[in-house]
Amino acid sequence: MPLIMSGYQAPRWLRNGHAHTLFPAFFRRVTGVRYQRERMELPDGDFLDLDWSRVGSPRAVVITHGLEGSSRRQYVRGLALAFNRRGWDAVALNFRGCSGEPNRLARFYHSGVSEDLWLALQHVHAAGYESVAAAGFSLGGNVALKLAGELGQAAPSWLIGVAGISVPCDLHGASEAMASRSNRLYMRRFLVDLHAKIRAKQPRFPEQLEDSGYDRLRTFRDFDDRYTAPLHGFRDAEDYWARSSSLRVMPAIRCPALLLNALDDPFLAPSCFPSDLARGHAWLSAEFPDHGGHVGFVGGGALRGEYHSERRAAEFLESALRSRRTFAGISP
Repeated sequence: MPLIMSGYQAPRWLRNGHAHTLFPAFFRRVTGVRYQRERMELPDGDFLDLDWSRVGSPRAVVITHGLEGSSRRQYVRGLALAFNRRGWDAVALNFRGCSGEPNRLARFYHSGVSEDLWLALQHVHAAGYESVAAAGFSLGGNVALKLAGELGQAAPSWLIGVAGISVPCDLHGASEAMASRSNRLYMRRFLVDLHAKIRAKQPRFPEQLEDSGYDRLRTFRDFDDRYTAPLHGFRDAEDYWARSSSLRVMPAIRCPALLLNALDDPFLAPSCFPSDLARGHAWLSAEFPDHGGHVGFVGGGALRGEYHSERRAAEFLESALRSRRTFAGISP
C-alpha cells in the first residue's frame, strides 16, 4: 500500500518529541471506560488478565500496552473508548505480571510474546465474536505486527487486521536509541520499574531472578542480556532483538496492518520507519507524521478528547472490516 501522507497537525506547543511524549503521560485523564476483568488461564500454568469494556458488539479489538504499562494506562483507556464509541467491544490485554499481580512463572513478558496475544485473540473469538482485531502501543504494537507476520497466509478470516502505534519494530535500533544521553531519564525509569517486578518474584525464583549488582545496569542491552534472554530462551540480547523484531516478518503480513510512528519519537531509530517496505507492500500501511512523540499524538481526533492515534487505528480497522464484508458479500 502507498505510504500515507499524514494530515496530523500537532498542537503548536507540542512540536518537541520529548514534550509530546510526556504531556499525555502526566496530564491526560480518560473517563467513560469501565472494565470487567477476566482471568485467562494459559497452557503453561500462567495467566493473563483481560479487562473488557463492552458495548454489546459482535466485533472486538484486543489492545496491547507498552513496556511496563497495563490496561490502566490512559493511552489504553483512550483507545478502548475510541472503539467503544464506534460500536466495538474492547479487550485490554495485560501482559504477564502487568495486571497488578505477579505472574506465576519466573518468566515475564517481552517485545516478542506474540504467542500470548494469539492465545488471547483466539479466546476472544471463541467467546462469540465474529470479527476480532488487534491494536497495540510501543512494545504491544511490535507484538501485534509480529504476530501478523508470523501468521502470514494462515491468518484466519475472522482476524480483521492489526494496528501498531509508536512501534520499535527494529528492537536493536530502538535499544540503541534508548541508550542515548537524551533518553537517560526514560531508561532509568524503565529499569527501576523492572527491578521492582524482579524483586517481587525473587523469593520464589531466587536463582533465576538474582539481582546483585542490578544498580550497575544502564541500558536495555544490560537488562536483556541478564534477564530477558535467559528467561525466555534467547542466546543473548542481540538474539532476542533479532528474533523478536516485527520488522523481520513484516514482508509476510497478509492481513490489513497499520504502522503509525512519529518522526520525532525519541524512542525510535531510523530503522523503525520502513518506508520502502510499506510502499511495495500490499497489506501494510505506514504513516509517519513529523510530530507525535512516543505514544503521544495529542489531539487530531474527530471526537472531543480523542487523539490522532486513536482515530487512525479505529478508522483503519473499521475500513478493514468493511472491505472484508464487501469482499465476502455481507452487508455492513
